[in-house]
Amino acid sequence: MTSADPARPPSPPPSRSHPPSPPDLRRALAGERAHHERCRAALAAMVDGADEQVVAGEDVSASGADAEVLGHRLRSKAKEMRELPQGPLFFGRLDFGPDAGDHAGQSYRIGRLRITEETAAPPLVVDWRAPVSRAFYQASAGDPRGVEVRRRFGWAPGSLGDPADLTGLEDEPLGKGKSQVSAIVAREIERPRVGPMRDIAATIQPEQDDLVRASLGVSVCVQGAPGTGKTAVGLHRAAYLLYTHPHRIRRGGLLVLGPHRAFLSYIAQVLPALGEFEVRQATLRDEIARHPVTGTDSARAAAVKHDARMAEVLRRALYAWVGGGEVNSLAIADGSYRWRVSDEQLRQIVADVRAEQPPYAVGRERVRTRVVRTLRHQAERRAGPQTNAWAQRMSRARQVSEYVDAVWPRVRPDQVVAQLLSEAAVLAESADGLLDADEQRALLWGRVPRSWKSARWSAADLVLLDEVAGLIEHPEGYGHIVVDEAQDLSPMECRAIARRAAFGSLTVLGDLAQGTTPWAARSWRTSLRHLGVPDASVVPLTTGFRVPAAIVGLANRLLERLDVDVEPGESLRRDGELRLREVTGGGLAGAVVDAVRDALAREGSVGVLAADADVPWVREALEAAGVGVGEVGEVAEGVVGSRLSVVPASLVKGLEYDHVVAVEPAAIAEAEERGPHRLYVVLTRAVSRLDVVHERPLPF
Repeated sequence: MTSADPARPPSPPPSRSHPPSPPDLRRALAGERAHHERCRAALAAMVDGADEQVVAGEDVSASGADAEVLGHRLRSKAKEMRELPQGPLFFGRLDFGPDAGDHAGQSYRIGRLRITEETAAPPLVVDWRAPVSRAFYQASAGDPRGVEVRRRFGWAPGSLGDPADLTGLEDEPLGKGKSQVSAIVAREIERPRVGPMRDIAATIQPEQDDLVRASLGVSVCVQGAPGTGKTAVGLHRAAYLLYTHPHRIRRGGLLVLGPHRAFLSYIAQVLPALGEFEVRQATLRDEIARHPVTGTDSARAAAVKHDARMAEVLRRALYAWVGGGEVNSLAIADGSYRWRVSDEQLRQIVADVRAEQPPYAVGRERVRTRVVRTLRHQAERRAGPQTNAWAQRMSRARQVSEYVDAVWPRVRPDQVVAQLLSEAAVLAESADGLLDADEQRALLWGRVPRSWKSARWSAADLVLLDEVAGLIEHPEGYGHIVVDEAQDLSPMECRAIARRAAFGSLTVLGDLAQGTTPWAARSWRTSLRHLGVPDASVVPLTTGFRVPAAIVGLANRLLERLDVDVEPGESLRRDGELRLREVTGGGLAGAVVDAVRDALAREGSVGVLAADADVPWVREALEAAGVGVGEVGEVAEGVVGSRLSVVPASLVKGLEYDHVVAVEPAAIAEAEERGPHRLYVVLTRAVSRLDVVHERPLPF
């Protein structure tokens, strides 16, 4: 293994039998730089070719609809090619030996997309998702998979793809001795976290690769300790599925669900960097928002609304609208004759449809269809077969429509939920045997709106509205959904996701130890059942690179006090820094300022993390001291500061910083019901350095 990287002192290289001389290394770098220039020229030609295809496609001789579809596809492809982020075009190379079957004697550069000079010619760069590329991630000394040498390339941080930025390379001979930990991989993982999240295509580990390449039809749950790359695994799995099953996935779409907008902002560039643009990234509230959130709930009311029992309460409330109309019989004129349906037949039709439990809107149309079928049977017994036009005329008859409206009325989710939450008698009937009297009182609106149109809906109400909407008519599903921070989802939120994945699969990502909502999961099996994938495999990721071992050790001390059954995390990194600063005599603000100044003197991003109530005075102390004035990032609106961010503990989940200053852990732990879990999240956001500043005793 060799390395030449002037940006940092190289790690001591592991031994190999014939290390190349410096001239050989210089020649190797020169050859790879020349190849990269060739790749850049080929990519530019591919972009020009995509634009030319758009022009040619506009003259295509086909039906208008076909031409429109083709034109959309060509324009989308050309747009994606033009918008590819600039950067190095390959990060690795595989040299196969003579016994590698179809790949014997071949060399392949591995990158984020396939690059070729001609369609039929061997590629200059192979996409990291291609089957042959799997050996780059999985080959080892014990199982070389036909690979003789695996080469990794070191690029200058922030490189836009200039060949001069190729500053180093490592060669790892396989099939001999033990596999080595790559210094280039370690440097890439430890590189300062400034700006949005980066892709990890160059640094995927074997256990991560297994998850990324899991079959489309398989739903997977990743229980990932902090720093094990579970979010990156989910995003790269999305990119892999889009590459492997483009038509099946794009037909339904691919959805990435994150906990809040700051998190979505942080991960927004990962999939475009991998060449995938047609992915919806949203919060669950974005997906289910039928109204703006203008109301608030008590903690008790919110907890009940998120409880799984509410699904049955809402189902009862919806179907209480069925069968209320008093219709004795139907008499429908057909020329000089009148067809009749008895009240007994009508009651049986409604009872049969209810027993089938179709979506509410489907049930309404089934009632109409079966009434018409009854009329048709009468007509055919008297006058012979009737035409479809006759059946349609009967279906539109005023008497039939009035009957359907009376016994199976058309309703809106807003009407059902507003009535349930504002009328005690309706709630009591729907919740009988499910919710006790105290829970029912917590649900009832104190201020009853004049109608559902003037209701002030809370965030939890949106979940109820979505449940009823799903009972009325199933929503269109996605081909695949990636759910991050899934441990914080309530049973009712899980059901909302399950409805959108009814015909697709899920990648569920989370860490039970980081569950901070009052309804956070204690068991993945329970959550997976509500998500509609009870048999999904739960795969633990416990070993990571992101968080140094000293910081992981501190977090594991707190983990022992949490009420979850998860394995402690481990770290392969022995670098990093942990400092515990105890303050006496009311000097907490000054100690925070000093800690931030120390962090800003080093390279990388700085996150000052505090209990939500403490954020104002922390920000004021920093501004008064002239530290980072004008650089303090606001996270509440989803914008993460590029250098220094003061972040409420409630919004830090999923984010990471090179240097973290954790302010008064006891205040974070006491701020909410699951405060210790929130503190666990705060302590595991640091990539290089954690400074814990406290005046009160530490809660671990």
